[in-house]
Amino acid sequence: MQYPFLSYLLATSLLLLNACSSVSVKTDFDHATSFSQYHTYTLAPSTEPIAMSPSTESALRETLRSSLARHGVTETDENADLHIVRHISTKDKVVVHQSSAGVPYRYGRYGMWAGSPYYYTDVSQYTEGTLILDFVDAKTQKLVFRGIGTGTVSDPETNAARIKEAVEKIVQEYPAGKPVSQ
Repeated sequence: MQYPFLSYLLATSLLLLNACSSVSVKTDFDHATSFSQYHTYTLAPSTEPIAMSPSTESALRETLRSSLARHGVTETDENADLHIVRHISTKDKVVVHQSSAGVPYRYGRYGMWAGSPYYYTDVSQYTEGTLILDFVDAKTQKLVFRGIGTGTVSDPETNAARIKEAVEKIVQEYPAGKPVSQ
């Protein structure tokens, strides 16, 4: 006996989980570059005026290390093939959403008539954070890959989780071919 309702419920749940991602990512790369030549990287020191918290810094480094290792690219202290430069920024955002509750009907001396609609306004304020990872060829100093992750800034623990998610999604788009199995 098949349960089509359960199949539908499972498919809908998977779509909702994908839609509920807390970080959006965009990537771009130089299509003329052969990414198979890159085997090592170094993470350039941050020169940003906004410093990451220790937990988000750790999440960035650890996730970058493990995610790139799956692509056969490992961290080194000297003579790296790639320099990864990170940029972070935050921006305060305001979202205004107006909705109508419909048009109420009233009774009067001459029967039912349409009244004025009810409007509701919802205002949300939040801080949006952006992480940019630039992958620069160490020999030519040419930008070969860029990943941009955007999400809502929150408490340090949540920020660390979002940094991890952003880095994983960015590196997943790294055009070095299929990840190396571990």
